[in-house]
Amino acid sequence: MSFLFGGGRPQLTSAQKIEAAETELELVSDMFNREGDLNKAESVCIDRCVAKFFEVNMKVSEKMQSEAAGKQGGGGMGGGMFGM
Repeated sequence: MSFLFGGGRPQLTSAQKIEAAETELELVSDMFNREGDLNKAESVCIDRCVAKFFEVNMKVSEKMQSEAAGKQGGGGMGGGMFGM
């Protein structure tokens, strides 16, 4: 019956779970520690991406604020995405 309720997989002991977690942590740490510094092209790419993100974030924020102000003062005139 354990096959039905256990999904057919053997249950891991606490020591096995800890060992698996430590192994996974080592793999992830190794992946992030391969190269400590970004090269110039990577830095430029990240700078451009972050600048675009902040620009779009500001535009979306301004748009949402203006729509919220319009709904508060408009008295249900509609608007929004579907023009209702």
